[in-house]
Amino acid sequence: KRIYAIEAWCLGCKRCEIACKTQHSATRDTVKALTQEQPSPTSRVQVEGDRFLSLAVNCRHCAQPKCVEGCISGAMQKDPASGLVTSDPAKCVGCRTCVSMVLLAAFKVSVEGRDIALKCDLCTEDGFIPGEPACVAACPNGALVYWESEE
Repeated sequence: KRIYAIEAWCLGCKRCEIACKTQHSATRDTVKALTQEQPSPTSRVQVEGDRFLSLAVNCRHCAQPKCVEGCISGAMQKDPASGLVTSDPAKCVGCRTCVSMVLLAAFKVSVEGRDIALKCDLCTEDGFIPGEPACVAACPNGALVYWESEE
């Protein structure tokens, strides 16, 4: 399964970003995550565009991920069983090769004063709604969907 963005339905509200930050926070409390936690949690999804046309951008967990192919440290890996592409912050050297290998702004770099690549993990750890990533669950207009697909 992968997250797909339906551009025509995106309102640019950024609720997906807030849900992602909350999901990846220490407290899992939106107010505390956005105002009190230090370091501030990082969203793995980013809304690009303006009030007329916007789109949520995140990792697509590709079948043949260029980011894994280009990773010089082995931090980027693809799990053959689940198809999930992961980034190991302990191995990441902050070279940004993974960022240059993908077409979309699917990665965040520079977290807690250290250059590391962060990317969508499909909320595999204690999901926001069982079986559905936090960004998909939070989208009020259904612009993000979690579907099974070949590519």
